[in-house]
Amino acid sequence: MAVNGVDASETDFVEMKARCQLIFDADPSQCHTDASLRRFLRAFLTVDDAFKALLKCNKWRRNFGVDTLSPEDPDILSELATGKAIMLSHRDVRGRPIIYIAVRKHSVYERDIDKLTKFIVYILENGCRKCNEDVIDNLCIVFDLKDFSMGCMDYQFVKNLIWLLSKYYPERLGVCLIVNAPMLFYGCWTAIKPWLNEVTASKVTFVNDEKTMMEYLHPDMLPQD
Repeated sequence: MAVNGVDASETDFVEMKARCQLIFDADPSQCHTDASLRRFLRAFLTVDDAFKALLKCNKWRRNFGVDTLSPEDPDILSELATGKAIMLSHRDVRGRPIIYIAVRKHSVYERDIDKLTKFIVYILENGCRKCNEDVIDNLCIVFDLKDFSMGCMDYQFVKNLIWLLSKYYPERLGVCLIVNAPMLFYGCWTAIKPWLNEVTASKVTFVNDEKTMMEYLHPDMLPQD
């Protein structure tokens, strides 16, 4: 059995792969890489729970139409136009792809949560495709809270993102950087933090100065608009 966030034993991995291989052989569209199997084991701890979670993930991907998402989709196109979430061309110091979220460009009063969820799945898929699983297989997500207001604070979106990362993109979050956080946000964080398990919460870092930022990425990488 794995400890949450720690690699599973080779015995567990071999058993997990043997179980999955029967499904992958019958339906190649459900296939996962070895790195993906190890992520499920790290996140769900036992072979039984990891196997069940992987099956649920495959069912969700099929029902949600994950493999058909494209920038030509009107829902995704409209969200892309806002610039609220983008993939940066640079990587962080560990080589992780960076998803940058400009919170000030989001309005909780104007969004459609279903369209927004589709958009964030599209962004996560792009990020995962940029991962080199032989080197590093997780993401750096940056929330830029410059000009933050309560009109930007979307608790339902945060819940959806946590759900997606925990159930369908396990162990894909390498680090989550919160930059330019005003005092107003710390009350929001008090509400959000209990939704995270201990391992995920440990990956969230508040960046308040350039020295801390340099431990993860160069400040010039972040958009200034």
